[in-house]
Amino acid sequence: MVTIKPTAKAKKTEILARKQVHCDADKTDPTATAKNYATLVISPELAAYRVIAGAEHASMTDTVDVPTLVQTLKDQGAAANRNDLSQAEAMLMNQATALQTLFARMAERATGAEYMPNFEIFMRTALKAQSQCRATLETLAAIKNPPLVYAKQANVTTGPQQINNGIVRTGKKQIQSNKLLEQSNGNYLDTGAQTAPARVNPAMATVGAINRAA
Repeated sequence: MVTIKPTAKAKKTEILARKQVHCDADKTDPTATAKNYATLVISPELAAYRVIAGAEHASMTDTVDVPTLVQTLKDQGAAANRNDLSQAEAMLMNQATALQTLFARMAERATGAEYMPNFEIFMRTALKAQSQCRATLETLAAIKNPPLVYAKQANVTTGPQQINNGIVRTGKKQIQSNKLLEQSNGNYLDTGAQTAPARVNPAMATVGAINRAA
């Protein structure tokens, strides 16, 4: 069996990837084309790709198909809109594992340090990685089990306020009358008809016509 090794030019052709992102263009409507281009420029998936391309080595980004990567990032955002957070959960778990590895490595170098300044630098970095690992796991737990929030009504006002069955009235304070004693403001209830004078004490009877003043 004969094996033919590919030439350098053939290898370059095999790993050749697209480096341009597709944008819909309409020759009959330049305004729509400009809007599509602006939407692509400010899209979160393109911003994420720019950061990834800047952070990774050229040897890795040269073999990545840019339109496929951008579409993958867009699909992840669409999954989050559908409340599918499996990608975010996996990302947080992997980050926590990476931070745990960083903590172990820095702690290991700290214990092997010969001088105190080196020990402090490595140990401080190790504890920062441990703190970030804990925070990452707390975020993951909050996503998996969201906390319940109990809210109470707080009435805050700068002036007099009266609340009746959910209706809020603010402004000048009004004095409420006692409905048990008064029918309305200033009109007192009549306790009954006027009674006739009693005949028990004649001296207290009504003055007769003879004794009236002239």
